[in-house]
Amino acid sequence: MRQLVKARKSPLRFIGRIVLILVSLILVWYGLMLFLLALKTSPDTINSISAYRDIYEDLIAIGPEDVTDDVRLITAFAGLVAFLFFGWLALKEIPKPHFTRSHLTMAPDERGSLEVGARAIERVAETAAVQNSGVSAASGRYANDDLLVNVAVKRARDTPEILRDVQRRVSEALVQHELPPLPVSVTLTGFDRQQRRELH
Repeated sequence: MRQLVKARKSPLRFIGRIVLILVSLILVWYGLMLFLLALKTSPDTINSISAYRDIYEDLIAIGPEDVTDDVRLITAFAGLVAFLFFGWLALKEIPKPHFTRSHLTMAPDERGSLEVGARAIERVAETAAVQNSGVSAASGRYANDDLLVNVAVKRARDTPEILRDVQRRVSEALVQHELPPLPVSVTLTGFDRQQRRELH
């Protein structure tokens, strides 16, 4: 791969890491209590430290008469909120890869060098692409000396000609703006919704 891939990290991942650390500490703590019980440590001593027996007895003491309609409602609402919150944090933990973007450095001369921003090159490509009447939308992506142009066309039957013409127009626009020639790749990303019947 000629393009480098980085992962976008959400600032909310910090909250997810805190939750993960707390759960891990709880598991380690009660794992340690289990290890002490295996070493024949007095259950009363372990219970005084961790209250595991008290918690267990409180849970098994819950009967059908304790589960009222209000308790069910509160439990269901709390479970839904917990599911949404922790599920949202879990999604934020997933890294989102994206291609790196860099500036294009022109050939230096006696006055110095010139850097052209990636967005400026992409704008040149997009403007050139939409000059074709068959293109309904275009977006450019420049990274590491490659220029990718995504286009949506209006008429499916003209797609091959449109893609070739867009590639030619973009290459000519780079020369017209005195930019170095770049490999131009044109990708079809969609059709105009009003013209999709032509695909049948």
